[in-house]
Amino acid sequence: MTPKDLLLALLVIVVWGLNFVVIKVGLHGMPPMLMGALRFMLAAFPAILFVRRPQVPLRWMLAYGMTISLGQFAFLFYAMYVGMPAGLASLVLQSQAFFTLFFAALFLGERLRGSNLFGLLVAASGLVLIGLQGGQAMTLAGFALTIAAASMWALGNVVTRKLGKVNLVGLVVWGSLIPPLPFLALSLWLEGPELIAQSLRTLSLDSLLVLAYLAFGATILGYGLWSRLLSRYPASQVAPFSLLVPVVGISSSALLLGERLGSLQMVGAALVMAGLLINVWGGRLLDSWRQRTPGAV
Repeated sequence: MTPKDLLLALLVIVVWGLNFVVIKVGLHGMPPMLMGALRFMLAAFPAILFVRRPQVPLRWMLAYGMTISLGQFAFLFYAMYVGMPAGLASLVLQSQAFFTLFFAALFLGERLRGSNLFGLLVAASGLVLIGLQGGQAMTLAGFALTIAAASMWALGNVVTRKLGKVNLVGLVVWGSLIPPLPFLALSLWLEGPELIAQSLRTLSLDSLLVLAYLAFGATILGYGLWSRLLSRYPASQVAPFSLLVPVVGISSSALLLGERLGSLQMVGAALVMAGLLINVWGGRLLDSWRQRTPGAV
């Protein structure tokens, strides 16, 4: 990877890692479902005027928008609204990697390897430890909703795999047309017209900056640069950079929001990261060992 592209990859990781702090700040001025509707409105307009619609069937576009956009962020925003810390949210959300493995095996017939299962067990033990230390620093409802967000992200990943080679930026931009109306319906149901009206009347500069960051930074810029990297390098070379997202998320939330992990949560976070590392590199290391060791099982 060239130095320029390496810097672009790190820029994406920083933008996506800071995303969780930005969400937390945004929730102080807007209810979660309304914030989701406004975020995807801005991500879709005016970008659809400049980005070509990807050539995918409408049903798959709907499936993508309802899972990775609506489902993931409805659960994530509400999780952080009811007490999920930003740093832990960035980490727990990475359990999508393991949900993706299972959904891909279930719906696409992909094979699970021993290293995948071992990584899952290590990460799952870490998630259990994180969940055990609930209370003031983290609500169990927030933790459970973040797990639900990860599962929706994983379903969206399976939809993307089903589509094959597709313009990722076009998929993200045009897929952003789908969530606003469902988000508004959820906002009317869960938050009510009075809170919606009050939030829109008192929309502050901070809230506008949050929406701009979520729509243009985390969504269009982030996925645009990520798509560029995937078009130039193998996915196996680009994807591991995403492991740095929770590192940035936890560090920035500690620095900017004063969040601190409990002792069990620190151990749990280390186990989740270890499980993700095993999932990404375990199979390759095992294959390399087998090639160097004749007769190895």
